[in-house]
Amino acid sequence: MMKQFIFAGFGGQGMLLIGKFVAMACMLDGKHVSWLPSYGPEMRGGTANCSVIVSDEDVGSPLVDMADVIVAMNLPSLLKFEDKVKPGGVLVVNQSLIDRKVERDDIQVVYCDANRIAEEVGNPKGANVAILGAMLEKAPVTSVETMMEAIRIELGEKKARFLEGNKKALIAGMESAR
Repeated sequence: MMKQFIFAGFGGQGMLLIGKFVAMACMLDGKHVSWLPSYGPEMRGGTANCSVIVSDEDVGSPLVDMADVIVAMNLPSLLKFEDKVKPGGVLVVNQSLIDRKVERDDIQVVYCDANRIAEEVGNPKGANVAILGAMLEKAPVTSVETMMEAIRIELGEKKARFLEGNKKALIAGMESAR
C-alpha cells in the first residue's frame, strides 16, 4: 500500500501542520512516511503546500507528481493542483473560500465548509483540522484515535489546550463528508 497526499493553501492556514498530523499518525501505525513542505518566502499569506507519502515499504522519493488525495484550502491551490489528482482519487475542497466547482468527473470530490465548521465548534482557527476530518472520512488512512494522538504529539505540551477544539473540528469535518 502506498498513498500520496498534497495539502495546499495560503501560508498560515495550517496545511503544513495537517500534513505533519497525517505523517505522525501513519508513523504511529507503523507505516513508512515522508513529509515534504513547499512554501514561498512570505510564508504567511503566500502559498504553502506539503506532500505526504504513506507506505508499507520504504519511501524512495518524497516527491509527489500525481496524488491519491489532495486538500485544496483556497482557490489558487485548487487551480494549481486539480489536475494532479490521480483518476479515482479524492479532492477535498474548502467551499468556505472556493466558490468554483471542480471540473473533473473521474475523481471523488468532497466540498467541506471548513471555516464554518470550525466556527460552529468554537475553534475558529481549526478550519485546517475540519478539512482534515473530511479527508479522513473519504480517504481513511488511519483511525480517529490515532489521528488525535498524532495531533496531541505534534501540538506538544505548550498547545495542549487546543486539543479538545481540534477533536471537535476533526469529528465535525468527518460528519460533514458523510
